[in-house]
Amino acid sequence: MLSGTLGPDVVDVGSLTGKGLFTYDPGFVSTAACESKITFIDGAKGQLLHRGYPIEQLAEKSDYLETCYLLMHGELPNAEEKKEYVETIMNHTMVHESIVNFFKGFRYDAHPMAMMCGVVGALASFYHDSLDINDPEHRKISAHRLIAKMPTLAAMCYKHSKGQPFMYPDNNLSYAENFLHMMFGNPCEDSKIDPIVAKAMDIIFLLHADHEQNASTSTVRLAGSSGANPFACISSGIAALWGPAHGGANEAVLNMLQEIGDESRIDEFVKRAKDKNDPFRLMGFGHRVYKNFDPRSRVMQGICDEVLGAMGAENDPLLRIAKRLEQIALEDEYFVEKKLYPNVDFYSGIIMKAIGIPTDMFTVIFATGRTAGWIAHWNEMISNPYKIGRPRQLYTGYTQRDYVSLDERK
Repeated sequence: MLSGTLGPDVVDVGSLTGKGLFTYDPGFVSTAACESKITFIDGAKGQLLHRGYPIEQLAEKSDYLETCYLLMHGELPNAEEKKEYVETIMNHTMVHESIVNFFKGFRYDAHPMAMMCGVVGALASFYHDSLDINDPEHRKISAHRLIAKMPTLAAMCYKHSKGQPFMYPDNNLSYAENFLHMMFGNPCEDSKIDPIVAKAMDIIFLLHADHEQNASTSTVRLAGSSGANPFACISSGIAALWGPAHGGANEAVLNMLQEIGDESRIDEFVKRAKDKNDPFRLMGFGHRVYKNFDPRSRVMQGICDEVLGAMGAENDPLLRIAKRLEQIALEDEYFVEKKLYPNVDFYSGIIMKAIGIPTDMFTVIFATGRTAGWIAHWNEMISNPYKIGRPRQLYTGYTQRDYVSLDERK
């Protein structure tokens, strides 16, 4: 039996293999595949800690890049360390001009996540100088490059889909401001960035920075266990995040709002959601991990109201539907009893729509924020003794049989 500083005890089953036995745990929902000091979640309490700090405190008092530093280094930086770290990240925001040629190879209507998978993996072909995963300095440089370049690449995905010129980073801006500048700016005029929107964008990145051993983080660790370079590992995480059951949840919220279509149909869809025999589900309510409430959603709720006010989007038809659904979920006995509270995906989807970010870019934003957590987990694994991931299986196919020649098969 093994015990952590928080959370349930863990049964060490490593010796079972020598006895000819494996455990059977589809989805690994009862299996701890690693030891980590980065993030802790208590779903029953609605608790999310990064290196021991509650997510609510970080969202209120910190910012995304400081949280990146915390995840990677284990402690909050002092003033000098933060200044140096922010300057380092901002000095890595540009990408090689040859990256433009990669985007030219994609169709104009290519899904942004398809582009991100390909281009992030391709970064390894540009940085041969820092691919020794056993060198701590190389790992640190790669982490800086990935965190710095993800907003640039994300904005390039958007610009390519619009047929607009790519915008170079402006390192006089903050991380979130720079992203909005590259997304919505153009070479003909100065970017005008609303500070409320920039704050919301920074908090979206921060709230998505890490979430313990989820599907994409576990994918990054599994890929990294083979000794793959960090760019390939992060690309594998992007691929896992692309799935609608993981990173596509906030996109599903907007699709649901479009399906409802009009405020007059809300009661109809709420009734369907309560019917266990109806396949319709309200997206963005409840959470697989949090059995009480998603602590990130409480932060996003206040930010959502600020952004809608700043953008003058209170009367947008889909957003009016969303706000009415939020009210029902917080007051209706059925939702309250089952603890189906609005989660972070519900609010982040609303905010990004209000800002003007298209739905197919939502998961790209998620990937941009989550890169900090992915690279921190990858670095933690590589920094300690580790084994290549090799899950086992319960085989239920044929037993051994002899080959039958073609002319004898029926």
